[in-house]
Amino acid sequence: MSKSFQRDAFIEEIRAAAEKDSDIYFISADFGAPALDRFRDELPNQFIHSGISEQHMIDMAAGIALEGKKVYVYAMAPFISLRCLEQIKCSIALMNQPVTVLVVGVGLGYADAGPTHYTTEDIACLRTMIGAEIFSPCDDESTREIARLTYTEPSFRMIRMERHPLRTIYTGGFSSENLQSGFVELVEGTSVCLLSYGNSLHRTLEAQKELEKGGIKAGVVDVFRTAPVSHGLLAVMEKYDSVVTVEEQCLAGGFGSIILELLADNRVLKPVYRIGLEERYYFMNGGRKYLLDRFGLSVEAICEAVKQASLTQQDSLPH
Repeated sequence: MSKSFQRDAFIEEIRAAAEKDSDIYFISADFGAPALDRFRDELPNQFIHSGISEQHMIDMAAGIALEGKKVYVYAMAPFISLRCLEQIKCSIALMNQPVTVLVVGVGLGYADAGPTHYTTEDIACLRTMIGAEIFSPCDDESTREIARLTYTEPSFRMIRMERHPLRTIYTGGFSSENLQSGFVELVEGTSVCLLSYGNSLHRTLEAQKELEKGGIKAGVVDVFRTAPVSHGLLAVMEKYDSVVTVEEQCLAGGFGSIILELLADNRVLKPVYRIGLEERYYFMNGGRKYLLDRFGLSVEAICEAVKQASLTQQDSLPH
């Protein structure tokens, strides 16, 4: 199965649109990606290199957006999200500017650079931005469709992308209907449903296959719009006895919390088991797989959580 870079898929889509639309502007604090270099070479009047000044870049983007332009800002995940929270709030969210913030290298994507380069709490922080849509796509096909949305329907959005290439999951294509719902039920199961997104979704699908070998048919849902989560997801979760969320984040305020809030706010009583990274800073080396396997996100850990959820449901049944 082929693998592709989400970053290149997104930027290539925007560059092609920018060739026909001179109102599209791309601002980057980074260099070196083939798609970035091509955009800069072919459309120099629509590309701005801000230098390593991400906070200034956000303010600049808001100013250009005020002139009626469609603006994209791009940088490494920790530096364009957590470092720029105040600028994102005051310059984009508060003024409701149609700026697309491209966040690249989420979670532990920059292993082994250490905790300064990790974004293991960004969903908890970014989802507090009023009016923001947050997308966390899992492959190149879904990324391209989200990219099209950003220039056909400009709005304040944050797109969380992986630094490394990912296997294509939507080999049959990703439809605009999928995009509107914000989630896709990839595998229909019986009693337990797994919810995930992005890189974590790939591990979740691995776990689903292992569980099926053992006779457990778990459902899998790609919740690629991590905020706001669609109320349509309630109908999917109601088909199952319990829900397991999987995220490459520390759990406080993250994706699992979003799902719990959705259920609670709609008075749906459902057992939810949250799987995420241990609440700590990660200083050790060994690569991303090593860190994920060691600190709570191994395929085995996901399988064990589903088994526990299944056992709990069996125990709760009347005898």
